[in-house]
Amino acid sequence: MTIDPRPRPIFVAALEREVAALVQNWHTDEKLQSSHIHLYWNDDAVIVCAGMGMHRASLAVEAALQFCPASELISVGWAGACNPRLHIGDVVHPTIVIDVKTGERFFISDPDSTELAEVLVTVATPASATEKERLAISYYAVAVDMEAAAVARLARAHDISFRVIKAVSDESHFEIPDMEQFATPEGQFREAAFGLHVALRPSLWSPVRNMAKSAKLAAERLQLEIRAHIEESRTRPA
Repeated sequence: MTIDPRPRPIFVAALEREVAALVQNWHTDEKLQSSHIHLYWNDDAVIVCAGMGMHRASLAVEAALQFCPASELISVGWAGACNPRLHIGDVVHPTIVIDVKTGERFFISDPDSTELAEVLVTVATPASATEKERLAISYYAVAVDMEAAAVARLARAHDISFRVIKAVSDESHFEIPDMEQFATPEGQFREAAFGLHVALRPSLWSPVRNMAKSAKLAAERLQLEIRAHIEESRTRPA
């Protein structure tokens, strides 16, 4: 149900941890939480999180569009670096998003532009270091995520402007521990179960500790970028 007919930018993240500090004092819709969808809003923007993966991102977009019209859809969150020049906390604004499963390409800028394209690829599962290298070679990708292509597809279907803001949470050489088994069907992450798994495996202590620090820095940088985008949108002439 539409609460306010005014169009606002809708930011689509996967996990609440990516935007938690930013939405601390925002309004929230508790009715959606039974569906594992977390929607936050104020007068200037909407932020919605529904879990990891393209299916959950699609649910997030549809829930947000039922809440209010979108002036633009922005896929936000953590991403893995495919290019070694990117480091933890670097913010990426891709100009092309590619769905690796279908091969679809979504152009955020003019496809005939002479500017150097920055490619983000969307995949179904977290990318290993070897996979990030392959994506860089095969698609000239600078970064990889699990949701942006779904948001892009719905933006195209609804004829809504689309953008991407991603912050690097793991560098190209970093080998992410196997975490797929700790994802729920709703795209949530079972942190307690993963914590117990790690506690029993000392070899994981160092990489997981580094991963947590990297995620925290990436979330801080991401939220700064989202705040700046909201301010720019707020002052933009109608």
